[in-house]
Amino acid sequence: MSKTQSSSAEPQVEHERLGSAWQGVPPPDYPESAPEGASLDLLLNAWLGKFTGGISPAALGNAYADWLSHLVLAPSKQQTLLQEAWKKIGRWQQYAMQSALPGAGANQPCIAPLPQDRRFADPAWQRWPYNLVYQGFLLQQQWWHRATTGVRGVSPHHEDVVTFTVRQWLDMLAPSNFLLTNPVVQQAALESGGASLARGMAHAAGDWQRAAMGAGATGEAAFKVGANLAVTPGKVVYRNDLIELIQYAPTTAKVHATPLLFVPAWIMKFYILDLSPHNSLVRYLVGQGHTVFMISWKNPLEEDRELSLEDYRQLGVMDALDAVARITGAPQVHAAGYCLGGTLLAIAAASMARDGDARLASLTMLASQVDFKEPGELSLFIDDSQVNFLEAAMWKQGYLDTKQMAGAFQLLRSNDLIWSRRLRHYLLGEDEQGSDLMAWNGDATRMPCRMHSEYLRRLFLHNDLAEGRYHTAGRHIALSDIDAPLFAVGTLTDHVAPWRSVYKLQLLSDTDVTFLLTSGGHNAGVVSPPGQPRRSYQLATQRHDAPYIDADSWQRDVPHHDGSWWPAWQAWLEERAGTQVAPPAMGPDLGDAPGSYVLQT
Repeated sequence: MSKTQSSSAEPQVEHERLGSAWQGVPPPDYPESAPEGASLDLLLNAWLGKFTGGISPAALGNAYADWLSHLVLAPSKQQTLLQEAWKKIGRWQQYAMQSALPGAGANQPCIAPLPQDRRFADPAWQRWPYNLVYQGFLLQQQWWHRATTGVRGVSPHHEDVVTFTVRQWLDMLAPSNFLLTNPVVQQAALESGGASLARGMAHAAGDWQRAAMGAGATGEAAFKVGANLAVTPGKVVYRNDLIELIQYAPTTAKVHATPLLFVPAWIMKFYILDLSPHNSLVRYLVGQGHTVFMISWKNPLEEDRELSLEDYRQLGVMDALDAVARITGAPQVHAAGYCLGGTLLAIAAASMARDGDARLASLTMLASQVDFKEPGELSLFIDDSQVNFLEAAMWKQGYLDTKQMAGAFQLLRSNDLIWSRRLRHYLLGEDEQGSDLMAWNGDATRMPCRMHSEYLRRLFLHNDLAEGRYHTAGRHIALSDIDAPLFAVGTLTDHVAPWRSVYKLQLLSDTDVTFLLTSGGHNAGVVSPPGQPRRSYQLATQRHDAPYIDADSWQRDVPHHDGSWWPAWQAWLEERAGTQVAPPAMGPDLGDAPGSYVLQT
């Protein structure tokens, strides 16, 4: 594979803070440059990672050691926790005695679940003895939260890790997860004569068999790429060793003069933006008269281990821009990046601005971060210890396995993605209700070793892009050099790219920024076609010379609009998309959309 060489020639800034202690600056920790004999260390860590799910034992050990050592040195905190424990035991005992009295049905619980916790919502949980079981569990859950937070001296990251892992254990041991302590499961078993449990056992056996074969969940079988997913008509018009470029066929007699290029994240398949026909953003935009191009990333293998972030910029974004310009003849292109695709697009745009390349008419960032100081819950899995551990696994196989990334995302929403599913599927025996979004979510991708290592270290750990240390082609870039108008979308309940982190783009840019905050999460908030119920958004433009407005004030003061945000973005694009012209000719026909790269497993 042809790859760019600039990444290896970039200045080594990772260890500059220690440079004065040595004759020179130590080399970066990328595993391939490890000294002779260090491969044994990498092999040991890679082997260990198979048993820990890719979680570094040292990282967990560091977090718990920090928490415990400071808790030992905090007698006042210990006293408070002891008093809290006795109070909770007393409240639970009082509730238990009141529940045993006549008319106990009106007895108020001593603790209410959090608003998002629906595990004990069924009225069956209010019957004795199940009411005592779930109330005791919630009291214990609250006590553990107090125990793992607010310990003076514990680093915020370690506190988050300890709190998160304790919550995982408690979620796993919740009474809703077991037959003997879940009245809803028992009632379903009695009413079905045990058939619900039999179906659940069959589901479990089927899932185990499919997992062993590498197949998806049962609900995903009804969805297939090219059959009922990613079916917007188009052609692959360019291909290199990293991307296929798809040009979608026009459906209107006239189109806007300025085409639109999508840059999806390389950690996901592109068809999140082209799901079923009714919720395809691509189909919607084509129907509004836009000429749409889409990058489809290759799913890397072991031989692609040396692909770098710079390769993704040059072979991905820049090659795609060149191809769009050749095919359409348009002097400028609108570009939209989703998730990490937006981060990569921002890197490319800053590089183009540095080099005087003015081909970008506008940039749209969909749930994309450029400042990683507050990256959300994913930071739980990212520190120096964890990154070194991941690098060992990637060094051995050449890429980050799909299961490792999928497992991390599932843990972030374990109640929704793990335990609630197991309750419905295994204990209640309900059939899997699949959806196009679930099928896409199960269609994971791999990430090459070098690129993922650079991404974790340079963006997540060191925040080089936001702080002016990032290099492309061996030279610095600055986001403030971008002068194309920006449209940024944040999603209200995003656990991957928190909207306040996305909002920081306004602090780092020197151009007009239109920021839109929509309801929903990282995926469902973006996939928001018109007509979907319970959707809303806020929208405002901040001029480059206007005073800064903080995120909370923005959210408080900007008016709400009901409905999908897609028409608002389309109207913003339309204002900047030029006159209506005849559709450009399709590029070279290298095959029908969705192409071959998206089918790689």
